[in-house]
Amino acid sequence: LELARMQELITRTIPPPPATVLDIGGGPGRYAAWLAREGYEVHLIDAVSLHIAQAEAASNKQPGTPIASIQLGNARALPFEEEFGSAVLLHGPLYHLTEREDRLRALREAWRVLKPGGRLLAVAVSRYASTLVGFQRWWLEHADYQQMLDEELASGRHEPPDNWPGLFTTAHFHRPEELEEEIETAGFSLKEILAVHGPGWIAPEPHAIMADPLKREALLKTIRKIEREPAILGMSPHIMAVAEKLET
Repeated sequence: LELARMQELITRTIPPPPATVLDIGGGPGRYAAWLAREGYEVHLIDAVSLHIAQAEAASNKQPGTPIASIQLGNARALPFEEEFGSAVLLHGPLYHLTEREDRLRALREAWRVLKPGGRLLAVAVSRYASTLVGFQRWWLEHADYQQMLDEELASGRHEPPDNWPGLFTTAHFHRPEELEEEIETAGFSLKEILAVHGPGWIAPEPHAIMADPLKREALLKTIRKIEREPAILGMSPHIMAVAEKLET
């Protein structure tokens, strides 16, 4: 579901190919490889060596449409000149960087390397993700899980208990209005905040739904109808801010 929605939102938001896209925090290259196949010039940065190796392997599998460059790097200090790209995808830095000033540095770097009129697609994890998962999987009777939720809901800091190794790593989870404020503080003009999954992840047997073309389209169509609804944005595990670097 996340892959389908991300591809849908990216396709309708960024300039058409052959624009230059910077995939910052691009991980193993799932989106970078796909965008390269679509005709984009894609440059991937990630802070994890394993992800770099995986992205290189993904690029090598499509020699006719490789990822243009793959580098180990830091979202807070990008190795690109000013006004280098037409779009920046930040899928990871805004939740893996737990301090506000670090997130602002990453956003300002994205602003620096974008051309005037370029688009930023910044993905955050919802402040309420762990709470909703706790309801779904009924983890709420565990005192250490409740303690984690208390901190998470109050400050946005997600710190999994030591005896819950399967939970998501230490991170920052945003409220939609907090994401909006950080985007605008970094100098961008915010266009909209969209739900990536929406409430679609709570549908029964979502993997089976996504494997059935008719059910898949029904699910995606319904998410599209409410993707901008402020009252339920927080129900989506991931939310995406779409912003623009204004012409100077």
